[in-house]
Amino acid sequence: ILDQMVDTPLQACGEVMLPIHHQLLVRDASLPLSEITQVYSHSQSLGQCHHWLDAHLPQARRIPVTSNSEAARLVGNSSEAWAAIAGDLAAEPYGLYAVARHIEDQVDNTTRFLVFGHLVAQPSGKDKTSLVVGVENRPGAIHALLTPLAEEGVSMSRLESRPARTHLWSYVFYIDLEGHQSEERVARVLQEIKKNSIFVKVLGSYPVTVSI
Repeated sequence: ILDQMVDTPLQACGEVMLPIHHQLLVRDASLPLSEITQVYSHSQSLGQCHHWLDAHLPQARRIPVTSNSEAARLVGNSSEAWAAIAGDLAAEPYGLYAVARHIEDQVDNTTRFLVFGHLVAQPSGKDKTSLVVGVENRPGAIHALLTPLAEEGVSMSRLESRPARTHLWSYVFYIDLEGHQSEERVARVLQEIKKNSIFVKVLGSYPVTVSI
């Protein structure tokens, strides 16, 4: 998904926080939990249900896959004693049944979604700017990247990293900054980040979270 965000011509123009509930889905509704051998889901969902799995399916191997819908597809197409962690919408298309509901460890579990479109969101007074940055794997690279934020008094609300999939840069960072890119201090930070990185893609600026 990070690569798709880099490649898209669309702008990030909003974010939404949705409550997420996980169900344990199986092909055979009569299958005892004690007989389930493998549980498939996205790694994030497996992590969000970690304690429940420890308590109720300690024997089952946890297998991360690309998405929860892919987990449901795998379980639906298999005659093995497997289970998937996914939402209700994934059950019916693959002939699955929910044998345990709301198995997430946190009752207020939410997932953040970015909204992309052709709209360039105007400053609202309470905004966030998202960007993707590519840097070399060298001493001091992250420090140089983040120093301008402290100098300009711009807060960072998210920093995620992963190795780059190309050799053009060594690491890719996803960063959320507080403020709109049209603000002078944020614009100065972005300019300094560009000086200390190989690649910068400003995904967009948008009003902060809308909870549903």
